[in-house]
Amino acid sequence: MIKKELLSFIGNEDLYKHVETVLVVAKVAKENSEKNLSSNVIDPFSALFDVSCQGISFSDWMKQEKSRQIQKTLQNAIGNFHQSIIGSMHGWTNLNIGEVADVVNTEKKIIAEIKNKYNTTKGNHKIKIYDDLKSLVGGEYKGYISYYVEVIPKGKKIYNTTFIPSDNKKHKRKIAHRNIRVIDGKSFYALAAGYPEALRDLYMVLPRVIADIQGESSHHDISEQSELQRLFDMAF
Repeated sequence: MIKKELLSFIGNEDLYKHVETVLVVAKVAKENSEKNLSSNVIDPFSALFDVSCQGISFSDWMKQEKSRQIQKTLQNAIGNFHQSIIGSMHGWTNLNIGEVADVVNTEKKIIAEIKNKYNTTKGNHKIKIYDDLKSLVGGEYKGYISYYVEVIPKGKKIYNTTFIPSDNKKHKRKIAHRNIRVIDGKSFYALAAGYPEALRDLYMVLPRVIADIQGESSHHDISEQSELQRLFDMAF
């Protein structure tokens, strides 16, 4: 591992550790994909129509299904990854899985619940998140600003506004609370790290870190870096 810090807001030791955790999850998911595919009930009608619409073989479809299952597991790991990265930044604490919120910064008086994508959480769960955050800022973390973080926003939107989820059971919206907010990932990383391109810098350094951990002799070439940049720009 190189000695020079790759990012200003997190040390290499923590960065490499958190990346390796995701890689281990991905490896295990890949190893279990065959077993899971055999044990899970597959909708044969859905498979038939999917094969027909895509114009592929059943063999290729099975490969896609394995990849989809791995991706689903990986998405959960990525949410934990962001929590771990932010929780390792200066002034931040990772409250770990099982707590009401994910990370806290006592200096900035911020507490946050982090989700990987805008559609990760369903409507009813958003109500619970709102209620949990309201309980925190009205009690143990009185005077703090609480955030519901959607790392990947819908439609590349940048936002930092009051969090007012709809309560479908009561057919009304929650009351706006100035200390309960919803924010996109790029904006929250900027807030947490102290500069606007923190999330982009993290993303662009990951190929190097992954290659170091996996022991690859070379990193992604320029064309791949360009594609990685394009994917980031499509999301943010």
